[in-house]
Amino acid sequence: MSLKFLTPKNALEFYTPDETQSLEIVLAQTGISAGFPSPADDFKEYKISLDKTLVRNKEATFYARVSGQSMIGAGLDDGDLLVVDKSLEPVHNKIAVCFIDGEFTVKRLKVTSEGVYLQPENPVYDSILVTESSDFQIWGIVTHVIKKL
Repeated sequence: MSLKFLTPKNALEFYTPDETQSLEIVLAQTGISAGFPSPADDFKEYKISLDKTLVRNKEATFYARVSGQSMIGAGLDDGDLLVVDKSLEPVHNKIAVCFIDGEFTVKRLKVTSEGVYLQPENPVYDSILVTESSDFQIWGIVTHVIKKL
């Protein structure tokens, strides 16, 4: 299931986990060396399900695709798929999917004595101050990012 919200500044696609299927893939349990290769004499195959690994609370989890470059400093690039959990507490420094003044956005939460800011991770973009007059809701906290290389 996919919902697409279009606004002048962004387009976010939302998905819900498909609970009807589970794909188990072979996991190299010993790890893959990023330095010099090592012999895999004792290589054993284990199976892993990415949905079971990435989704802690299936009733409160959805996926969203990143659109734009405002969070590149946090490693969130245009087209990345986010795993978002609605049951997690939105606290300072967490990355959240938010709805503010008619638009969806993904930003880092910055909680200060002056208020709550939605902080981009790209110096080209400005922080967004959440005010009492803002139409604001936190939809969930980002727990994982899936990248396409």
